[in-house]
Amino acid sequence: MAFAGTDPIRTYYRLEGNGDKPVLVLSHSLGLDHGMWDSQMPGLLSRFCVLRYDTRGHGATDAPAGDYTMEGLGRDALALLDGLGVARVAWCGVSLGGMIGQWLAVHAPERVSALVLANTSPRVADPSVMEARRRTVLDQGLRAVADTAMARFFAPPLLAANPPRVASARATLLATSPAGYAGCCAALRDFDGTAALARISARSLVISGDADASMPWDGHGDVLARAIPGATGVRLATAHLSNLGLPRTFTRTLIEFLTPDAADAYDSGLDIRRAVLGDDYVARSLASATDLTRAFQDMITRYAWGGIWTRPGLDHQTRRLLVLATTAALGRWEEFRLHLGAGLDRDLEWSDVEEVLLQAGVYAGVPVANAGFAIAAEERARRTG
Repeated sequence: MAFAGTDPIRTYYRLEGNGDKPVLVLSHSLGLDHGMWDSQMPGLLSRFCVLRYDTRGHGATDAPAGDYTMEGLGRDALALLDGLGVARVAWCGVSLGGMIGQWLAVHAPERVSALVLANTSPRVADPSVMEARRRTVLDQGLRAVADTAMARFFAPPLLAANPPRVASARATLLATSPAGYAGCCAALRDFDGTAALARISARSLVISGDADASMPWDGHGDVLARAIPGATGVRLATAHLSNLGLPRTFTRTLIEFLTPDAADAYDSGLDIRRAVLGDDYVARSLASATDLTRAFQDMITRYAWGGIWTRPGLDHQTRRLLVLATTAALGRWEEFRLHLGAGLDRDLEWSDVEEVLLQAGVYAGVPVANAGFAIAAEERARRTG
């Protein structure tokens, strides 16, 4: 486990990804911990070095007794960045994490390159509600507020279905330190950053949930979007925890905002094409291009690879599997062989190939699966000698 000494407390954090990529900090909501971002990680790690941490009073971070302040939580974050030697970050926070982000963008603007404020506000609508919750948790524990909190976290259909991400959120909430939760309730109760919003200079995105009863667009998200210079707003069909309610949509929205200055479609497509098919294959394809085929090579690099494979909605492994399934179903066996070999050279496993061909057998016919398994067997024999 990774801890940083952020005087006067010890903060738990996870820093993942390649150190040569831009750093993105993910800051969680009241009552959860860094694990609330698990669904986002596969899509983010190909583009960012991601720092997740447990806010004071939550998860494995220390939970001292007493009231916390938003300034104190912001300074915890700065101490963590200083300890890790990280000078500048993009910040994405949900609810409480978004308020911490607002404080940082105002008081340490040189540290924040971009700001994503999800399901948050410059102030809670009724501070007395947070005070009542603080007292309840200290007197009766988290179980006394769990049902109310969960009903705000998730829309009723998702809450009733209780998928793993919902069940995990409840377990994390119930395991949170009452003292830590109450301390952050005090920070939420006392924070009002409305007057300072105009001082935020970071490029900003405000994400709101149309079913968010805690911090809806009206009176919360719209205030942020209007007051922060140049901010844009996005509304999603979800409740308070938008990254858990619509995890893939949230991830795509986040990536599209944080990577607006993408390279030219040809250049970015060429990078992806090389990463997926291998440098040698792409070099041979480009070198063998003639006056007749050169425009075609440009087209597939620019549109197939630069236009589709670069989209953030699906990770590259999923796209590989879709290509295998589609080429098998259509009997495009030359392309199937190409992507099978390239995938196995990188991130595909034989179990992935088996599942794709079984699925193709059900929906495209047994002869498709039979031919696909025969080609896969040839490839496996070639690799094992």
